Amino acid sequence: MTQRQSPTATIVDIHTHVYTPLFMEILRSRDAVPYIRSFPPDTSDRLIILPGEDSPDTPATSRGRPIGPDYYDISKKIEFMDTHGIDISVISLANPWLDFLPTEDALRVTQQVNDELNNLCASYPGRLYAFGALPLSGSVAEVIQEIKRLAQLRYVRGVIMGTSGLGDGLDDPRLDSVWGALQETKQTIFLHPHYGLPKEVYGSRQDNYGHVLALAMGFPMETTIAVARMFLSGVWDKWTKLSVLLAHSGGTLPFLAGRLESCILHDRHIMEKGKDEKRRTIWDILQNNILLDSVVYARAGLKAATEVAGSDRILFGTDHPFFPPLTNEEGGKEEQWLSVTMNYRAVQEEFEPKTLDGILGGNAIRLLRLE
Repeated sequence: MTQRQSPTATIVDIHTHVYTPLFMEILRSRDAVPYIRSFPPDTSDRLIILPGEDSPDTPATSRGRPIGPDYYDISKKIEFMDTHGIDISVISLANPWLDFLPTEDALRVTQQVNDELNNLCASYPGRLYAFGALPLSGSVAEVIQEIKRLAQLRYVRGVIMGTSGLGDGLDDPRLDSVWGALQETKQTIFLHPHYGLPKEVYGSRQDNYGHVLALAMGFPMETTIAVARMFLSGVWDKWTKLSVLLAHSGGTLPFLAGRLESCILHDRHIMEKGKDEKRRTIWDILQNNILLDSVVYARAGLKAATEVAGSDRILFGTDHPFFPPLTNEEGGKEEQWLSVTMNYRAVQEEFEPKTLDGILGGNAIRLLRLE
């Protein structure tokens, strides 16, 4: 087991994924993205979740990613936690969640998967909580029905959502009653990217760079644009208590928040539209409605996140089981994950001890009600 990162803090990982048994079964049964399959002569399973990953022109090493027990065996999650000194994890499905389900199956399957998540938490009481999934390919009424049911599950503390919402983005007026139900039940939304940017923006040599452009650049910009659309459409003007946790420290939002606010104030179309003078600023929303995880791997990103949201709204995360160790010189796997130790190092270097305890766990315990 690694040395404790803080002698006093309860360490909470709020960004950590799992593919439940039913989710794995669904992905193995499919023949279109998203799915799991092997590509001969390699017989190992690969997880295909991003558009274009299974193209015959895509190099084998960029065709999805290897998927092993860390992705679906909850005992491996606990082993990972023990290795890295993590006391509590708030688990959630990984992308693409359940947005691809046929409409007629959406509610039933989502309920089954959420029950699996809750039962996994019950198998390790006190160590696991969860963000539930929503049947977003079903009807709005079904989404709201599941939100209300999730609020009754012992270990669920919110929901995970992608940026497409019901299929038309998070500024979709059809989501109004969904936001209302989430605010009423006091459930945090964990907003996570999936599609990134159109592949064309990366240029003709993108496959030379593995997944780096899509994950390092595409995901953060996807999050930034999605949240900007929520903000511009007045979601938080109407649902003033709606809490949203942004993956990867909010993408580029902390850095670009001032530019976003300035562009609004100088936009003639918005001015002529007569937007209500009581419009909340992006600064107000960042400081009162938005939480940011620490999955940004460096002090510079954490500094920007802290300046816009406040250190009491930054929560530690690992993004397990993604970004696993590659191999060491002897050909075996490193015991500790570089992706995790980078995050630990960044928060330890950026924050004073009293603040550090909040980042590592205290903030999550308070904000997500982790008794």
